Amino acid sequence: MPILSIMILLPVVAALVAVTLPGEAPEQAARARIVALATTLLEFALGVVLWTGFDASGAPFQFVEKLPLFAPYLAWHLGIDGIALMLIVLSVFLMPMCILASWTSISKRVPEYMAAFLLMESLMIGTFAARDIFLFYLFFEGGLIPMFLIIGVWGGARRIYASYKFFLYTLLGSVLMLVAMLYMVGIAGSTDIGVLATTDFDKGAQFWLFLAFFASFAVKMPMWPVHTWLPDAHVEAPTAGSVILAGVLLKLGGYGFVRFSLPMFPDASAQLIWLVFALSMVAVVYTSLVALVQRDMKKLIAYSSVAHMAFVTAGLFALNTQGIEGAMVMMLSHGLVSGALFLCVGVIYDRLHTREIARYGGLADNMPRYALLLMLFTMASVGLPATSGFVSEFLVLLGLYQVSTWATFWMTTGIILGAAYMLYLYWRVAFGTAAGEDARTMPDLSGRELAILVPIALAVLWMGIYPASFQVPMKPAVAAVVDRLKGRELATLPTEMSLTPALPTVIAPAHAAEAPERTH
Repeated sequence: MPILSIMILLPVVAALVAVTLPGEAPEQAARARIVALATTLLEFALGVVLWTGFDASGAPFQFVEKLPLFAPYLAWHLGIDGIALMLIVLSVFLMPMCILASWTSISKRVPEYMAAFLLMESLMIGTFAARDIFLFYLFFEGGLIPMFLIIGVWGGARRIYASYKFFLYTLLGSVLMLVAMLYMVGIAGSTDIGVLATTDFDKGAQFWLFLAFFASFAVKMPMWPVHTWLPDAHVEAPTAGSVILAGVLLKLGGYGFVRFSLPMFPDASAQLIWLVFALSMVAVVYTSLVALVQRDMKKLIAYSSVAHMAFVTAGLFALNTQGIEGAMVMMLSHGLVSGALFLCVGVIYDRLHTREIARYGGLADNMPRYALLLMLFTMASVGLPATSGFVSEFLVLLGLYQVSTWATFWMTTGIILGAAYMLYLYWRVAFGTAAGEDARTMPDLSGRELAILVPIALAVLWMGIYPASFQVPMKPAVAAVVDRLKGRELATLPTEMSLTPALPTVIAPAHAAEAPERTH
């Protein structure tokens, strides 16, 4: 069964059905919601089939489909490894939550809204499953359009500004990536990502190819200083739009790094880790301090996302098994936790229609179930043991320490600052005295809201208590990336917290029994 093609095409068909349903406007809206929810639940079921059918000890890429479309320029070539599998499962898990979160809050153009989310789901799955580089580009860029509409049509007061800023930022970097792809295909003579990942491009060319791809993936992550579109997009987007933006779309940048930059440009990746580390260290400190003074809950969580994505880039460019594996687990964890935090903001926004932190307080008194779940997601965000955040941060720091203790020190400050702004947020929202009578009388979570938040809470605890179930499928793919990087000379980095310069080091094989020796 061509399960990947079905998962890509099914939401497209459902989107067409949603916008062509007969009947009056209220009937159309109700039917569109049912069609979207049923389709996303079916997609989740197919995602579970993928997960249970994936053999971690089998072929590197499974569920492979290949159909020449415009050979030799483009092929419908699909397949997944463990990394793509986990990101697809994350996508199909969050999408029903987005539909349920929009059940009552979206009342205008409901069929079109549901169609936009269904198209978004199709394009996200296609991005992770594509094995043809131009097919990947089509899916990768196509995802801009539904999100642009979601922000621009159903967003807040400054939605037009935020949607155009989001679109222009993300599109500009991708144009450079397309030029680099054309060059690579000309050199390798193939559009197959597997072939390109094993082609040894000239070291001089790798430098410019790396920067071209970096221009696109850094904006998608987003990395400092090209992160400024993210807070505006989050603040203006509807709740479900923020969930899918933080939960999945930001992961496209990290996926691009591990799928393209590291295996295709290994020499450039090893020589430019200083650039990634520098941007990551600045981001984790700067954006954490900015988050600490925010008055808008959504904007605070948006800045925290930039800090968490800095951990991802630092882990990926540690160029060892622990760092890359930790970065991948962090992408999954952040997708769950940040999505849940935005949903929690949406819950109280639907009641009081404000995101100002000062308007709340004392919610633990009249909304105890809400306060409990918000506390769990807050603790996961700061890396409490037994939650998904702890596993990912520990692995990233473990891998980073093997490369540079100085970088590890600065990244660790992000954990301290993260605890400061997230606990400060929780204290102001859940404890103390309510700012007004309207906040004091808000009802607790409804059955629909519990159905949205409880599954995510269980997933966060599952990943924190038994992370191996998420790591095992990814291990062969991570090992393949590290093997591709072994023997490359790293850029000179201060490995100790001193002024003593470090000597160049060489990346150890993925299966090395001992950690690579650090020079002094």
